[in-house]
Amino acid sequence: MRAIILAAGRGSRMGALTNERPKCLTPFHGRTLLDWQLGALRQAGIRHIGIVRGYQSHRIDAEGATFFENAHWERTNMFASLCKAAEWLEEEACLVSYSDIVYSPEAVRLLAEAKEAISLTSNLNWRALWQERFADPLSDAETFRTDEEGWLTDIGRKAASIEEIGGQFMGLLKFTPEGWAAVKRVTRACGSEEIARMDMTGLLSRLIADGVRIRAIPYDGLWLEVDSERDLRLSEGRYESLF
Repeated sequence: MRAIILAAGRGSRMGALTNERPKCLTPFHGRTLLDWQLGALRQAGIRHIGIVRGYQSHRIDAEGATFFENAHWERTNMFASLCKAAEWLEEEACLVSYSDIVYSPEAVRLLAEAKEAISLTSNLNWRALWQERFADPLSDAETFRTDEEGWLTDIGRKAASIEEIGGQFMGLLKFTPEGWAAVKRVTRACGSEEIARMDMTGLLSRLIADGVRIRAIPYDGLWLEVDSERDLRLSEGRYESLF
């Protein structure tokens, strides 16, 4: 299995921290966010890693990695970046990772073991983290619901209540070639502007609406998301004992 890290964006909400470097190169407990991801992937046995670059692409380097370029990173979203690595997704199963998250090798192993065409990990401890990040967790948390068998039924909408959130999408998922074929089929009729604007949860929601099954794998281990400088400082303190 291969892994693809989506690292094309600048991360403008990080303020001055990304004036001269991509968000994935933000330091966190002595390593960059990208280094944490590479470490987790390699500890879980993944050796072939691709990185989709964009903003300040010349600053992103990793020994042994394959690089894909999103030259239009300023006006495109996650799905457009993922499409830059389409040749890999068509060839074999690929784990896909956002570049502003930190997670354990166990999260990678859970996905590697999944047999479904499309699968993702769901963080079960999201609520405590969101309560620290936001005065009102519902101001940012999106819907995430599954059926009794663990298939994803709802994702990415603004939640009206906590009951609509059975977990939180972590920015970590896996596509097999069969799963990627489903993505291509479902998005075939989308125009270029729609593709450019599409984020990952928007893609997943569209797949569900078309009847594509997505396995949600519960996960309660290490996971954090750095979306702003405040997130960074909060996580540095919250997880200090772990690093």
